[in-house]
Amino acid sequence: MRENAVKKSLAAGGRAFGSMVFEFFTPGMPRILKNAGADFALYCMEHTGTGFETLKSQFALCRALGVVPLARVPATEYDFIARALDCGALGVMAPLVDGAEQAEFIVSCTRYPPAGRRGAAFGFAHDDYEGGDVVEKMRLIHDRTLVIAMIETRKGLENVEAIAAVPGVDALWLGHFDLTNFLGIPGDFSHPQYREAVKRIVAAAERHGKAAGYMAADEALGREYLGHGFRLIATGTDQGMLQNAIRRNLDAWRSR
Repeated sequence: MRENAVKKSLAAGGRAFGSMVFEFFTPGMPRILKNAGADFALYCMEHTGTGFETLKSQFALCRALGVVPLARVPATEYDFIARALDCGALGVMAPLVDGAEQAEFIVSCTRYPPAGRRGAAFGFAHDDYEGGDVVEKMRLIHDRTLVIAMIETRKGLENVEAIAAVPGVDALWLGHFDLTNFLGIPGDFSHPQYREAVKRIVAAAERHGKAAGYMAADEALGREYLGHGFRLIATGTDQGMLQNAIRRNLDAWRSR
């Protein structure tokens, strides 16, 4: 069965870089990301209305390329988490995680009994339709599945230490815009309260051997947050990057 190179790198203290996909679920997207050097593709269901049929095709296209497919599910519910994994995601990002109990439930949805509550079905997309020893498959799936908890609420920030301590949580992802909203400082990423929250999330992740993650809209932000100690960085949004590239060209031509 396929390994998850991103999880392996993060667990060893390394870094991983990829891209978030919000809009362009085209057949060529995984190859484009591969050619660009992405370690992973993080597909968003939360803000896009994207369904499992679409994601299943994208995960399949990632399969032969070595790009690790991940899914941001729209809610911390069993049906979303387990189904994303069954469709072929090698990891899930869960939004609005408020505390350790919620984080434990999320992890349980990614693990088979007795370690969790995930329903068992084999010979499907997640195990590449192969046969084999199902006990060994379950062990390998537990080892490779990446679980990312989003810290983006005031309560989640207050409980970040306990969330980071939950076994099976591999990364804490800074939901930067939502966090400023919940803190009452919408969009103010220079506010001392936000800056302190960033430090707190990274410190909790490092104390518990987890990675801190962030979506950087441009190169400068990526460099800045790498400097803060983030080890899991996605570029995005895809529609924003395309729009900015087109605008730069058009503005340059019009200025001549």
